[in-house]
Amino acid sequence: MKVEHIAIWVKDLEKMKAFYKKYFNIRSSDLYHNEKTGFRSYFLNFEEGSRIELTTKQHLANRVPESFGYAHMAIAVGDRKAVDTFAEKFVEDGFPLLSGPRTTGDGYYEAVIQDPEGNLIELTTE
Repeated sequence: MKVEHIAIWVKDLEKMKAFYKKYFNIRSSDLYHNEKTGFRSYFLNFEEGSRIELTTKQHLANRVPESFGYAHMAIAVGDRKAVDTFAEKFVEDGFPLLSGPRTTGDGYYEAVIQDPEGNLIELTTE
């Protein structure tokens, strides 16, 4: 078994797709739009097969996140130097560095940043 993809509700679908394409070298599917429900999504495909689905729908995109559920997404970017380089690039581009780079108590080398809509991304070694 494996996790096939995760889905993230977003407010600005195009802005979020551009962010993930710029920083993580993903390929995007064509826009899916269900005209009956107003649902729109893109599947973002990483080179090694994992996927993120960015989704939006009128009346749902502005919902307030609950306290429980999604905490963060971890993206393996390579070795320690790659984590450091990614963290520096995000800071240079104006994104907040929330933690690290550091070795966590459970042994991960990571840095934590936010995407443009505040979702947490843990940049980690492979």
